[in-house]
Amino acid sequence: MQAASFRRAAIFDSFPGLIAGESTRHGGVSRAPYYSLNLGKSTDDHPERVAENRRLFAAAAGFDLAAQAWSYQVHGDRIRLVTEPGGAEGYDAMISATPGIVLSVTVADCVPVLIYDPENRAFAAVHAGWRGTAFELVSKTLAAMSEAFGTRGADCFAFIGTCIDECSFEVGEDVAQHFSSPFKRFDALTGKFFVDLKKANAAQLMEAGLPEGQIGISPYCTVRNNADYFSHRADKGTTGRMLSVIGWI
Repeated sequence: MQAASFRRAAIFDSFPGLIAGESTRHGGVSRAPYYSLNLGKSTDDHPERVAENRRLFAAAAGFDLAAQAWSYQVHGDRIRLVTEPGGAEGYDAMISATPGIVLSVTVADCVPVLIYDPENRAFAAVHAGWRGTAFELVSKTLAAMSEAFGTRGADCFAFIGTCIDECSFEVGEDVAQHFSSPFKRFDALTGKFFVDLKKANAAQLMEAGLPEGQIGISPYCTVRNNADYFSHRADKGTTGRMLSVIGWI
């Protein structure tokens, strides 16, 4: 078995003390259809395998699981201020400036967005599915960081992680109506729309003041690169979950 996979986000390479990146689906102990590094507690995978996968991933990323903070995500726009490790319910974004904490969000097509403010050593992890993107959760998270820590967008660095890309995110009018034209296109052949969640979240970051050069975007897609990443859509709803994490240890 190969080692658990942690891909550090290169946009944060200037901050060696910062743990920031995402998992792939490789290097765990789960069996099909969760093969192999399934990190999702809410899946029907064996809990002991998920627990071992989380231990393996944390070791690969360089943190102790006792430092992890997470939330049961609900595709909303609530933001949790985190001052100690542990779980919560009902939040899709977390912010902190407390050393020794690693924030984590769980994804399998939705967009993970990691934000770091080096001036105040503040950081955030955002779970932005299409609803969170439409709710402008990234914009709201940066506003919450500004209020809590004095964060300025111009000082921040951000990573938009692996998710479903525009070419694979075919939606109906019910979803497309929540997005303006720069972030969607209509395909006359299928009568469907395609929505670009990465572009929409990048726009929110730039509107908050982040220079384009301080935003990293994963080149991978959960659907096109399904051999390396879990995809709820490609795997027809029965699949594992990845984690995106950020924090100081």
